[in-house]
Amino acid sequence: MNKKEILCKKALKLPGLKIAAILLVLIAVSCQGPVDKKEGKEALEGTFRLRSAVLNEERTCLFKLPGSYREDPHKRYPVLILLDGGVHYTTTLKALDSLNATAKGTGPEMIVIAIENVDRERDFTVTKIKTKRENTMGGGKRFLDFIEKELIPIVDEQYRTKPQRIFVGHSLGGLLGVNAFMDEKRIFEGYICMDPSIWWDEEVLEVKVAAIHPEAFRKKLYIATANQGEAKKGKNKDRHEMLYRSMQEQSAFPSNIKWQYFQEEDHRSIPRVAIYEGLKFLYPEQQ
Repeated sequence: MNKKEILCKKALKLPGLKIAAILLVLIAVSCQGPVDKKEGKEALEGTFRLRSAVLNEERTCLFKLPGSYREDPHKRYPVLILLDGGVHYTTTLKALDSLNATAKGTGPEMIVIAIENVDRERDFTVTKIKTKRENTMGGGKRFLDFIEKELIPIVDEQYRTKPQRIFVGHSLGGLLGVNAFMDEKRIFEGYICMDPSIWWDEEVLEVKVAAIHPEAFRKKLYIATANQGEAKKGKNKDRHEMLYRSMQEQSAFPSNIKWQYFQEEDHRSIPRVAIYEGLKFLYPEQQ
């Protein structure tokens, strides 16, 4: 039985997914993996597409395997899921390279899966805000379901993964990360949320924070805040700090949550330092 047949059988067991939709997924993504034409081996970096039954659309992802992936056929790796993949892909790879250089080759190695955007407002928000124009907001839970029920099973089937998943998001993507962290049923072990837009539907978020299940605090959360100027200090920095303090007070594992303010970074520049610092926080033993 080949990998495609195995994946098909596993996929048919997933609740709520129709056979036709699963077949579209299998057709759209190569379960044999991209091949490096020069070396005739499985490619360490590339792009793949899959048809999502959950989102009812095709999605494109970039991927990068660790440099050591071909050296040890038994070694398994954590998976880093990156939102705004087309924007932050190179920055994330540089952060991982820098950590390994600093740690003299013993830094965290992981498989990076960077999801390219289709509709950020739809995919990264879990509530809908009333606006004068029509909007597609509020699809964040479905997007998380796509990641957990469709994307990650394919990645796990194709590559040598560990059951360790890291979520990295910026701005609205960071907001989705905060919401996912508060849901104890989500499968990620660690979250890097860069300048998250927690001003979005703030009253709903406050209610959610007060209702966080104790099990959620077993996961790790790193929040990085940019300097958006004095005019936006109350909307951004102060709210981030209040969120952090509130979670700290509720958590039985306060050391699992870290908040860091970057005076010299703005909203656009913060990913280049926050991904590096966030990974250091999530993997303190590999530095």
